[in-house]
Amino acid sequence: MTGVKLLFAHDTECSLIAAAALVNTAGSDGEGLPDVAALDAFYTVHSYSGRHEHTEAELRAVRALRPRLRRIWHAEVDEIVSIVNALLREHRALPQLITHDAEPYHLHAVPRDAPLATRMAVEAAMAIADVVRGGELRRLRTCDHPDCDNVLVDLSKNRSRRFCEAGCGNRAAVSAYRARKAAARS
Repeated sequence: MTGVKLLFAHDTECSLIAAAALVNTAGSDGEGLPDVAALDAFYTVHSYSGRHEHTEAELRAVRALRPRLRRIWHAEVDEIVSIVNALLREHRALPQLITHDAEPYHLHAVPRDAPLATRMAVEAAMAIADVVRGGELRRLRTCDHPDCDNVLVDLSKNRSRRFCEAGCGNRAAVSAYRARKAAARS
């Protein structure tokens, strides 16, 4: 991304996107993490590193995190801070600069051998802390499509993103097009 100015640090943006994607795996479209293989794919797509057990227990722990993270998208700032602080305390987060896998220095707040759900919780909490500190909570949104309850992170320069990654923008555009065509015929 040479020449592209990021709104937040790269690891923060990655963690925000992964947190929203994790929340959305428990959306109205059904279970997005139905089995360990789906968790394995999620782990790979979102470039997690470190310990990954590939077990049902790990899958249950990751699923259990989703409601706490979803609450962040719907809460006021004081409750968000409370959730973030609770996650950091609960998992004994101790931020440290680290580099691995040819990545530049970034923050890890729990060891790489901590359970996956712990790392997901702390990475999300650290990223949300940056959003709060930056006064950018309005970037945490829910999809504007009326039939969707997914969350999103608006990292656009002008804060214009309205739809999630599930194709809702396309559905809205098709609906608007059809409405215009119907109005023109009337």
